[in-house]
Amino acid sequence: MPADECTEVKVTFAEIDGKFDQIMQSVESVKEKQEEMAADISKIKEAVYNPDSGLYARLRALESWKDTSSRVIWILVTSMLGLMAATIYKTLF
Repeated sequence: MPADECTEVKVTFAEIDGKFDQIMQSVESVKEKQEEMAADISKIKEAVYNPDSGLYARLRALESWKDTSSRVIWILVTSMLGLMAATIYKTLF
């Protein structure tokens, strides 16, 4: 093999090696980002599904409060209407 071809092959291999190093760095970067995303997703999952303080637990508590307050409001309104009707009945008769 002539010296020119040998040098050309060495340069080509050096370029390939440089490109390979860039690809490996890119793969490592993607791997690090993927690990970060997995950790973030785990935190989100824990915040949503935690049975004691997660999003679903908070929604369940709010729904329970809403049901209870609705019952209390209906009881109060019904009582007020009954008292008003009794007062009007006593006043007229």
